[in-house]
Amino acid sequence: MCTVGGGPDIGNIETLATKDYECLDCKNQFKGMGRRPMCPSCKSRNVKAV
Repeated sequence: MCTVGGGPDIGNIETLATKDYECLDCKNQFKGMGRRPMCPSCKSRNVKAV
């Protein structure tokens, strides 16, 4: 169903599974999700799960 001004209902965002990652370029550690997470600090996709 398509609605104007709203996205899909994904429920409670806090219950979505996240993983801990470390950026191999800038060493930033962050929580991410998805197939190809991106470092929020330097925007690199060169990350590994920790």
